[in-house]
Amino acid sequence: MQLVFDFPVNPKYSFDNFVVCSGNETAYRFAQRLTDEGEPENLLYLHGPSGSGKTHLLMAVGARFSARAGLSSVPCISFKDVDEVYGGEYPAEAVSKLAERFRDAPALLVDDIHLIPDQNAVRVELWQLFNDFYQAGRPIAITGLYPPKELPTLDGHLISRLLWGLVARVDISDDDSRRLIMKKLAGDRQIVLPSDVIDYLLLHVRRDVPSLIEALDAISRYALAAKRKVSVRLTREALVL
Repeated sequence: MQLVFDFPVNPKYSFDNFVVCSGNETAYRFAQRLTDEGEPENLLYLHGPSGSGKTHLLMAVGARFSARAGLSSVPCISFKDVDEVYGGEYPAEAVSKLAERFRDAPALLVDDIHLIPDQNAVRVELWQLFNDFYQAGRPIAITGLYPPKELPTLDGHLISRLLWGLVARVDISDDDSRRLIMKKLAGDRQIVLPSDVIDYLLLHVRRDVPSLIEALDAISRYALAAKRKVSVRLTREALVL
């Protein structure tokens, strides 16, 4: 993964297929507000544990803005694997790669800001880019693992600005939320997922969404190959649990 990449307009990640529950309803509503035409809010920060749906909402925001601008994709910053881009060298003075990349972007989208390196040059680049968008009234959406005040190595000015916008936690740690998500994922895969199978998965599979998706895909493939209905027994066989 690169620091800067494109979000394709992918229906897999949209507002329509985002499963809304008590732990993410506010984040979902805020993300939609950011994309509403005529809405005065132009800054959104979403935080929460990995696999909770932050990136899904970020991509949904990007997809809506890119569709409105007639683009096939929009640029985004991801601070995962940042060293692959900078190669460990952070020049004190250089033309900002980020500013050049986002020159004509309809929105500034930043994923995993908590992973920004403890390097002043990178922080300055991000702050300048953020400030350019903010002062121009252009929309900004950022995600991170922690609330703004708990973000490590981030410029204090940027933390203060994040608190001026819409801030929401994304959390699907309760079982009711996970059940809703699993039913939606099963429906997307056109499989019937009985309640006892959901209970079984919540007991035997890691509870983050990527792990649940992996388990459902394995169950779906196994059921199709075996031409059998999904059951606890089939689930156990499919996952070798």
